[in-house]
Amino acid sequence: MTTSLAQPPQPPLRTRHSLARKIVIDLTIMTAIGVILAFIGPFGSFEEPLGYRLVSWVGFSWIGYAIYSPMGPLVDRVAGALDLPTAPLWVVAAAAASLPMTAAVYAMGYLPGPVPWPSLEVFFTRYPYVFVIGGGVTALFYMLETRKSAAPQPAPADQPQPDSPAPAVPNPLLDALPPALGSDIIALEMEDHYVRVHTALGSELVLMRLRDAIAHVAMIEGRQVHRSWWVARGAVEEVLREGRNVRLVLARGVEAPIARAQVSELKEAGWI
Repeated sequence: MTTSLAQPPQPPLRTRHSLARKIVIDLTIMTAIGVILAFIGPFGSFEEPLGYRLVSWVGFSWIGYAIYSPMGPLVDRVAGALDLPTAPLWVVAAAAASLPMTAAVYAMGYLPGPVPWPSLEVFFTRYPYVFVIGGGVTALFYMLETRKSAAPQPAPADQPQPDSPAPAVPNPLLDALPPALGSDIIALEMEDHYVRVHTALGSELVLMRLRDAIAHVAMIEGRQVHRSWWVARGAVEEVLREGRNVRLVLARGVEAPIARAQVSELKEAGWI
């Protein structure tokens, strides 16, 4: 008997380009934060020469980005799998990421010479400072992305004339789909930083948060049935029950889990 390992789906080329662009922008922001911290000189670093502070704080910023940024997909995955609120998970993730970051900050203070093994007292004396800065920068990025996604679209200045066609409203979610998949969206599924858009003809990964994608399908009757899933009501073909677990079967055999807290609400709404 042979066993084959399924390879994880690869994002499309344009999605990888979008991710690369995001990383470049994020690192530019982190560089600016490092420069600002170098000039401020917090936690006693102002006594060091400016050149040393610039190299140190910009280096800390880049290392911090490498350590803290993977926490986003991890929080989304755990929140979706366990149906948990994201706020406390972000606190736990930032606290966990601050441990290796504290070690990196400690080690960089001794480079290029040998790095002595720190005592627990020294390590945890520096840990709160690292947690404050790392958690603060993480919160800043979260707020920037939230505001960007929630920014309202500008309203047209004039109403179209009766004999003029209504101007097309751009939809970033539909625009990201290849034409071969059509526009009949049946479900949205969160996968790390991506959303897998399920249509009646197939699926595609799009670099977008689930809540942003849901806002772009407001014209379709549907609802978020799970922290990781939004489902179009017209796409539901069957309801599967396995003990306390309930799933919606959609077109093309796509199955969407229902959060336990949503079961009674879906019953009242006539979904199941």
